[in-house]
Amino acid sequence: MSKLSRTDNFEETLIAILFGIMTVATFSNVIARYIFNDSILWALELTVFLFAWMVLLGASYAIKKNAHLGVDILINMLSPQKRRILGLIAVFFCLLFSFLMLKGSWDYWANFANLPATEGRWFPLGFEENYRDKGWYEVNDIPMPYILSWMEGVFNEGEEYEKIPRLIPYLVLPLSMFLILFRFLQAGIAIYKGDQDRLIANHEAEGDIDSLKEDLKEMSGESK
Repeated sequence: MSKLSRTDNFEETLIAILFGIMTVATFSNVIARYIFNDSILWALELTVFLFAWMVLLGASYAIKKNAHLGVDILINMLSPQKRRILGLIAVFFCLLFSFLMLKGSWDYWANFANLPATEGRWFPLGFEENYRDKGWYEVNDIPMPYILSWMEGVFNEGEEYEKIPRLIPYLVLPLSMFLILFRFLQAGIAIYKGDQDRLIANHEAEGDIDSLKEDLKEMSGESK
C-alpha cells in the first residue's frame, strides 16, 4: 500500500497541468482575436480535448476522494459490519464494470494506435475491417509538433502527420478507465482493512451545513 500511495497525486498533477495549458490556450486566443484581430485556429479543438481529459480524470479523482454522489439512507441504518459487507459487494460490481470499460476503451483506442485489439468480436459481423488500422487518422486543427515526429515511423508507416494523430487525445480513454479501476481497487482494500465502510464517504451537503454552523457561531460571538 505504501507503493500504491505514491500515485496519490497523479490525477491532481495531471489535471493541474491540463488546466494550465487550457487556460493559456484560451487566453492567448482571446488576445489574438481582440488585440491582433486574428485567431489561433487550433485553440478551440485543443481546449475541447483538454476539457474531456479533465472530466475523465476527474472521475478517477472523485473515486479516490470518495466524492461521487450516492444515497446512503439505508446503509446508515445497518451495523458497521453489514455496511462493510455491502461496501465490498459494491466494490466488486464497480471493479467488474470498470474492467469492461477498460477493455472496451482499449479496443477502441488500439485501432488508432495500430495495436492488437479484440479482432472484431465487439462489432457486428462484416464490419470488422472498418475498425482497424486507423493510425493515420488525424485531428482537425491541432498541428503536429516536431518533437512528436517520431510517431510517424511508429504509427503511420513513416508518412508525415500534418495534424496530431487521434491516438494522442483518445489515449485518455484507456488511461482514465485504468485509473478508475485502480482507484476502485484501492477503495476495496480500504474497506476490507476497515479504514472505511462504503465507497461514498464524503457528504458535501453535511460539510456545508457544518461550515455554516461554524460561521453562525463566529457571527454570534462577534455580535456579543
